[in-house]
Amino acid sequence: MSHEDTLPKEAELNIEELESQTAEDTNPTPANQLAQELAKVTRLSEENWDKFVRTQAELENLKRRSEKDLQNAHKFGLEKFARELLPVADSLELGLNVETGDNPDAQKLREGMELTLKQLMASLEKFNVIPIDPDGEKFNPELHQAMATQPTDEAEPNTVIKVYQKGYLLNDRLLRPAMVVVAQGIG
Repeated sequence: MSHEDTLPKEAELNIEELESQTAEDTNPTPANQLAQELAKVTRLSEENWDKFVRTQAELENLKRRSEKDLQNAHKFGLEKFARELLPVADSLELGLNVETGDNPDAQKLREGMELTLKQLMASLEKFNVIPIDPDGEKFNPELHQAMATQPTDEAEPNTVIKVYQKGYLLNDRLLRPAMVVVAQGIG
């Protein structure tokens, strides 16, 4: 809506008509001078209105960008902290893979490690840090890092056959890719 839309019908003037009349008259009369001034002020008003509308649009865009940046800061603010906790989870998982035998003390230690790992993973998942364990899945270069390929007839080619290290996502953003061995077709 322009500022001209707010003028009453009887007050509307054809600006082009006024400008052509003033250009024809070489002897400026008070009416011609007023018409020229009105045309000049109308052009200036239209320019200012255009600047105002553009400024409003820029402010809206800035507001949207700021809101998105703030949402991302909240969403991914834990990224550094989560990266620091991933080696702890890896160490606990490696410790659980060690054979303890029949030693009751080692069994208690294992149970404690399992409980600690379970609590750590629950805390990570509470903040949307999700593990990627692609064993048996198709290789996905966006989520997995191939450490090696291995010829095998036990799995389809391009399938993950071993996971060296789990990967993790934070709010669907890759924190760390899973380190994997990929099946290679026997040719």
